[in-house]
Amino acid sequence: MRPGVLFLGGFMSDMTGTKAEWLEEFTQNAGLPYLRFDYSGHGASEGAFTDGTIGGWLGDVLDVLDRLTEGPQVLVGSSMGGWLALLAALRRPERFCGIVGIAAAPDFTEDLIHSELSDDERATLTRDGIMHRPSDYGEAPYPITRTLIEEARAHRLLGRPIAVHCPIHLLHGFADPDVPWRTAIRIIEQVESIAAAATLIKDGDHRLCRPADLERIGAANRMVIEAAA
Repeated sequence: MRPGVLFLGGFMSDMTGTKAEWLEEFTQNAGLPYLRFDYSGHGASEGAFTDGTIGGWLGDVLDVLDRLTEGPQVLVGSSMGGWLALLAALRRPERFCGIVGIAAAPDFTEDLIHSELSDDERATLTRDGIMHRPSDYGEAPYPITRTLIEEARAHRLLGRPIAVHCPIHLLHGFADPDVPWRTAIRIIEQVESIAAAATLIKDGDHRLCRPADLERIGAANRMVIEAAA
């Protein structure tokens, strides 16, 4: 059975993004099943974004996997989706034959948000349970809830071995302003898979959605599928 490809988007993104739509054409041309979806509170899905947590969105991934896919899957995770891909592989190892991470951002709630809050932002988060951070990817700021930060601590991965054994290929922009490229190296160091590799793109940003970047995503999919065969 040829593997399917399951796309996991990023924080406050949706399934109509450039990478998600490009992968649909790529998988059609390759004769591979493909599925993209919106987490709860994202895009066309029901629910309030501010009610969301890493554990809740992981539950969405596992529910989609169990209900809507058959056979082995390649998880393609962008940013937060890269974190969710690793978490899903830990919980359903028998269902995954590969992971492609695009600017994967495990632990971003702690390492890239909470640790960088100013004293005033911390006070706002404590007092109101929510704060807003400017976004470079849209007019609306990102709402960050105290529940999101606190619940995510149960799902942190970096700093200890990650018992994921399927082939993994990470793509990360050297010029990513949001998630340090060293995150990809830390993931490679910590996953137990011996078929783990990272490609650093010197002029790459966080989105990695230029034509050349999309071709790299396609190549990474082919590599993990071949490695799992």
